[in-house]
Amino acid sequence: MEDVLRPIYQERASHAHTLGVLLYEKKKQVSPVTDNFDVILLIVVSEATEPWYVKHYQFGDKTAAMHIVDTQLLQHWIDTSSYRRVIEWISNGKILFDRNEYMAKLRAELEDFPYDKRDLKLAIEFAKLTRNYSEAKALFLSNHSFDAYSKVLSSLHSLGRLSIIEQGYHPEVIVWHQIKRIDPEVHKLYEELIQSDESVEKRVELMLIAIDFSLGKRAKTAAKHLLDVMRTEAWSFGDLKVHPAISLYELDLSTMIDYLITKDLIEVEHAETKGKAIFHRKYRLK
Repeated sequence: MEDVLRPIYQERASHAHTLGVLLYEKKKQVSPVTDNFDVILLIVVSEATEPWYVKHYQFGDKTAAMHIVDTQLLQHWIDTSSYRRVIEWISNGKILFDRNEYMAKLRAELEDFPYDKRDLKLAIEFAKLTRNYSEAKALFLSNHSFDAYSKVLSSLHSLGRLSIIEQGYHPEVIVWHQIKRIDPEVHKLYEELIQSDESVEKRVELMLIAIDFSLGKRAKTAAKHLLDVMRTEAWSFGDLKVHPAISLYELDLSTMIDYLITKDLIEVEHAETKGKAIFHRKYRLK
């Protein structure tokens, strides 16, 4: 298969901006990791008119998808897990071209999973989890049990990914098989939610308690990225939201802060305004 695709990737490899080319072949008949294509060609470039360009090919009864991605977008995908399959491609694909060992170094960084990258991913996932948990709780208290169930399920997905990152791994596309291996306790919660004979209302109620307990245990570690930013002073929400380090989880920052207040990790300070009995809220580490 590599021989058939060689003219395509060799032409791209000759470009000065091309940093690396790798090939990933699907391992199963149904393959979400490759969008069911037989082969993925990932070409990483330092500059491009489009951050992400995709082209599909057919050769005989086989199919291939070529992804040309610039380094900035690729790093964003890796940092946020927003396109998780690319991590699988880089980790297990065959490197065909590697300018100045760019791909080899990127693969090594993924395997090492440095603590600064890990802290950022934990914060992103924790912020999502606080949002889903808060919405699930509100829906449950409003007697919208099926909607609450959906949010609880999303919360468990985030909790599972959180536990994987804590152990120094990147969440995979097929995540629950990975969770079962790494954190059986979280996997058990998932089984109880979907397999229990209890009513939907009771299942949601029990899961909300369990998720809150798991969140509380992880809060200080999972929120370290945010807490480190806040360490030196009291912050208004507006100033904190525009801090460049927070940008990848700014949409869920409000619920994250609210949850950390309930767990006594952040406290609220009041600052005077021009109005009587109205104060600015500022947030400081407790």
